[in-house]
Amino acid sequence: MKIGFIGLGRMGTGMALNLRKAGYDVVVFDARKESAQPHLAAGSTWAESVAEVGRVADVVFTSLPGPKEMKAVAEVLLDSMRKGTVWFDLTTNSPTLVAEVCQQFASKGIALLDAPVSGGPSGAASGKLAIYVGGDKQVFEQYKKVLDAIGDEVMFCGVIGAGNSAKLAHNCASFSLRLMLAEVISMGVKAGVEPAALWHGMRAGGQGRARTFDMVSKYMEDNYEPASFTVNLALKDLGLGLELGEQLGVPMKFIQATFDEFNAARERGWGDHDSRTPMKLQNERAGVKIKITPEEVKQTLARC
Repeated sequence: MKIGFIGLGRMGTGMALNLRKAGYDVVVFDARKESAQPHLAAGSTWAESVAEVGRVADVVFTSLPGPKEMKAVAEVLLDSMRKGTVWFDLTTNSPTLVAEVCQQFASKGIALLDAPVSGGPSGAASGKLAIYVGGDKQVFEQYKKVLDAIGDEVMFCGVIGAGNSAKLAHNCASFSLRLMLAEVISMGVKAGVEPAALWHGMRAGGQGRARTFDMVSKYMEDNYEPASFTVNLALKDLGLGLELGEQLGVPMKFIQATFDEFNAARERGWGDHDSRTPMKLQNERAGVKIKITPEEVKQTLARC
């Protein structure tokens, strides 16, 4: 089985290398040919174009910035992929778009499944990724072993587009929770509670334990580096979530408020900063400074 991989960015590089590490015959392509170096060193081969990947591969993976790029690649793959081959789009994408493209490919006997991933560049490198898959369940089951080479939580979510719907729900919830937590933590600190004690109390109380409140560790340190997932990328996903809600007639007022906050952060010049950075806006408005030491973070995390 020959696997084609298009898009060797921060996410794609790790996934393509893990496919090669699993023993698959991998051919790669990216708009930046210099990105191929680690893949060639690992034994993968270079394709000169998207069309060449489509012609030679039995299974194609794409990891692209967003819907516009996926649509452009689809136009080329539609003319170059063979009947009976399969395409997994790993891009966080518009569910409506992937459903439309799926129909076009199905008419030529090519299966398209949407399979957006979650776990960041470190997860892509280590293979610790969640993969949300939508599409033909039989095709999913046939190729699940291949997906297992790039992720440790491979989930079938339903019909085509369901993978992206699940991923967008996850991301919109995550970004919104961060801002809500910044709001209540800034309130507690302004009321006189020590930041580390407040965080410990939130983690220890009721049913909200651990993971829900652990996402604020960098915020508690006032440390937003490195930018593993940027404000610009978060805005893309929040926008896709709002678009999906509008299409389905689902009110999304909290996600809209989150989008507006992230957009305010981008207007401050923070577009390429980490997606936790908009939490700083709340501290500025509340007039509080929140900063605990890395050692205090470790101690708090160890207490629950």
